[in-house]
Amino acid sequence: MYLNEIIPIAIEAGRAIMDVYAKEIDVQTKSDNSPLTEADLASHNIIVESLHRLDPDIPVLSEESDSIPFEVRRSWTRFWLIDPLDGTKEFIKRNGEFTVNIALIENNQPVLGVVYAPALDRLFYGSLETGAFRRSGSGEAHAISATRTRQNPVRVVGSRSHAGESLKHFLNELGPHELISMGSSLKLCLVASGEADIYPRLGPTSEWDTAASQAVVEAAGGRVTDTAGNMLRYGKKESMLNPYFLVFGDSGYPWHEHCGQS
Repeated sequence: MYLNEIIPIAIEAGRAIMDVYAKEIDVQTKSDNSPLTEADLASHNIIVESLHRLDPDIPVLSEESDSIPFEVRRSWTRFWLIDPLDGTKEFIKRNGEFTVNIALIENNQPVLGVVYAPALDRLFYGSLETGAFRRSGSGEAHAISATRTRQNPVRVVGSRSHAGESLKHFLNELGPHELISMGSSLKLCLVASGEADIYPRLGPTSEWDTAASQAVVEAAGGRVTDTAGNMLRYGKKESMLNPYFLVFGDSGYPWHEHCGQS
């Protein structure tokens, strides 16, 4: 279901990003004051054009595309949701922790996702049909699965660019833990691969930030829910903002109790 076709598209977009990464970076500012680079736009163009060639009947929604009215989007039962460069701040800092993200949404659920970190040459991908996989460089792909039983101390993955009081409260409530810092959608991928137990995102994100990596997490047997335990869904409302959410593998542990919400 498109997975074999999407992987090379993500890699091609990643190469375009690395072409920009190799030279001086020209940073612009978007309307929401977030940074935009030539790399975002190069990746966007490659992905959108490739997806249209792959299947012109499936609409594409990208972080860098012109705003598509909800009156149009609300009728979509199937669409591509992409973030051409997640972790622009990591890109500008040159720490390598940025990703290309491509997801297929069906009936408001991410059913396929590809996440590629070009500077690290790490690829995560999966679907509900195939399961989840990780590949490094030109090596073999290996099946991955989220950890079903949390470790002690709990391995918590958090953002390099976004930390706040809500996360500090969560960690205090959680007790003994090891904090792993990571940028972009790689945080969700660490849960999918069993390298972290929990990713609490108690701050703002957009749907394109999480769709592809949520597909990988769920393909790996993990869960992505809001702080009340509801699954994250896509394209159901006018706003593209996500609620605060948790990503985890151990469904038997009451993670949500540490959010200060029920």
